[in-house]
Amino acid sequence: MSALLAGDLSEASRMAGVSLPGYFVTDRARWLWRFRLDQMAADPGHARWMVRQAVVGDNGLVVGHAGFHGPPDEAGMVEIGYSVAPDFRRQGYARSILIELLHRAAAEPAVTTVRATIGPDNVASLATISGFGFVQVGEQWDEEDGLELVFEAPAYTGDRALPGTRASDQRAHRQLRG
Repeated sequence: MSALLAGDLSEASRMAGVSLPGYFVTDRARWLWRFRLDQMAADPGHARWMVRQAVVGDNGLVVGHAGFHGPPDEAGMVEIGYSVAPDFRRQGYARSILIELLHRAAAEPAVTTVRATIGPDNVASLATISGFGFVQVGEQWDEEDGLELVFEAPAYTGDRALPGTRASDQRAHRQLRG
């Protein structure tokens, strides 16, 4: 993340072992890298919960980034965050990333609830979470993003299929690396 924060896409790609898109060094992305680096500096144990590259297929195509805002809180809640690079939007990648995040949350015994916060005008993200059991539980004001709608869903465990998943989602080779 330090190379990304410095705007060195070539070095960041070399360190990640995949070719990262220019989307990873936009002003918005660099704000995120600074924020996450500060979080990890405060508590290095939180690093495994932080942002990762969203990689598609065996060729290592990076379509965006995703992760949790931190480890579960005392009530077992984790908040997800994901972003798809503009060149890859409207191709089902956000849905696949969401499914991977939900699977990761379900694999953690301490996680009972998954939260997503979305701007009321972000129609694409609102559509992405629909069908996955998310229920709006409130609103909040975010210093960076402004008004956000707050949604929560139970973390699905055991052999139960995630709501909203299809057989094609289960077969797709998409993963989060980092």
